[in-house]
Amino acid sequence: MAKRKIIKIDENKCNGCSLCIPNCPEGALQIIDGKARLISDLFCDGLGACIGHCPEGAIEVEEREAEPYDEKKVMENIIKQGKNVIKAHLKHLKEHGEQELLKQAVEVLKEKGLEIPFDVISSASGPLPCACPGSQVVDLTKDKEDEKESKPVSKTSSQLRQWPVQTMLVPPFAPYLKNADLLIAADCVPFAYPDFHNDFLKGKVLLVGCPKLDDVTIYKEKTLQILQNNDLKSITYVNMEVPCCFGLVNIIKTAIAESGKDVPFETITISIKGQRL
Repeated sequence: MAKRKIIKIDENKCNGCSLCIPNCPEGALQIIDGKARLISDLFCDGLGACIGHCPEGAIEVEEREAEPYDEKKVMENIIKQGKNVIKAHLKHLKEHGEQELLKQAVEVLKEKGLEIPFDVISSASGPLPCACPGSQVVDLTKDKEDEKESKPVSKTSSQLRQWPVQTMLVPPFAPYLKNADLLIAADCVPFAYPDFHNDFLKGKVLLVGCPKLDDVTIYKEKTLQILQNNDLKSITYVNMEVPCCFGLVNIIKTAIAESGKDVPFETITISIKGQRL
């Protein structure tokens, strides 16, 4: 076996709600004994379509030794579930740029004489229908060219009040955290939202990180430590519209609850086109 990315389920957090099941068309998950279980390494592609649908933050992606993902075996399972599940799976592969797996899936459909949904395979990138579109390839060049014609570009001043800003590096006893308004931002947000400094960062202390690629359990512990050692005025979490970004919401809520403090908490979502939703 070789190392690869694959999901990991925290059984202590999982409440068996089953919201992750419909968002794993590959069939890698089942509810067994009241908990979500990964039933086969062969079926898990490690792309994390289920993560954004877990209200408890019980699912994450880890890198470990696992059996190689087998697209042909996955398709055998998916075909049994009908046309809509086939389409959902092909969209999932296409929007993650998994062209080789997509090719294998189509070959299986051809071998079995089944209809191939060409509208899914050949369609241009549109809205974000996939459960985990954080890696979807979208070209925004045309939008930006149109904006350039109509809107003048003006300079803005940095509103950053402290360093470091990476969640892993910020000490929970840092003096600037005392009585602070805390802004936690998914690390793609400042690149997507042009007025990030003035609209969100001004007057706040910043923590940044990626809830999909980083260990969110560390984020929970760090947020809890900050809450326990400082009288925060508020916490604001700004994330992108992709579902994997929402995984941190419950982590922050849990940390606030465990701290025993009544801290106002607000979430703000940004589209990949840089608009506040």
